[in-house]
Amino acid sequence: MQLPPNAALVAPRDQLDYFHVRSHPLPCDMTALEAWNAVMSRPLPLMGAAFKIRDAISKQFGVKQIGGFTGARQTEVSEGEHLDFFLVEGVSPDRLILTERDRHLDVMTCIAIHDRTLFIISSVKTHNLFGRAYMIPVGPAHRLIVWAMLRGLDTTLAAPQAVH
Repeated sequence: MQLPPNAALVAPRDQLDYFHVRSHPLPCDMTALEAWNAVMSRPLPLMGAAFKIRDAISKQFGVKQIGGFTGARQTEVSEGEHLDFFLVEGVSPDRLILTERDRHLDVMTCIAIHDRTLFIISSVKTHNLFGRAYMIPVGPAHRLIVWAMLRGLDTTLAAPQAVH
C-alpha cells in the first residue's frame, strides 16, 4: 500500500522490524485527533484483559506497565502530552505521531489523514531479544486489532453523538 505523504515511521522502512499500515475512507472531513477519538470511542472486547496479561508478563522483564486504552475523548493535545500510554511526538490537523519507547523497542503509531482517508501506520524498531520476542505475538494481534477498530468506524461516525 502506498503511504500518504504525511506518514511518519520510527526508522527508515528498510530498518524496521515491524511495519503495518491500514487505511479507511472517511465519510466527512476530520482532523487526525478527531479520527483518533472516533476509533478509540468503541473499546474492543477483551482489550482490557489483553493489556493486563501484557503488563503482567512484561513486568517480569522490567518493562513499564501501560494499562491500555481509556477511550477518553481529547479535544486538543500538544507535543509532549500523552494519549493513553502514547507520547505525542507530533501533532497537526492531518497527523498525530504517537510513540512508546523503552530499552527493548521503539513503537510509533502515525494517525494520518490524506485525501479524506484515515491511515493507521505502525512501525517498530526492536533493540534486543526481548523486543523481538515481544513482537512475535504482538505483531499479528496488532493487525487484527487495527482491522477491528477500523471496521466499526463507519458505525461510530454515523451515530448522533459522533466525535467529529
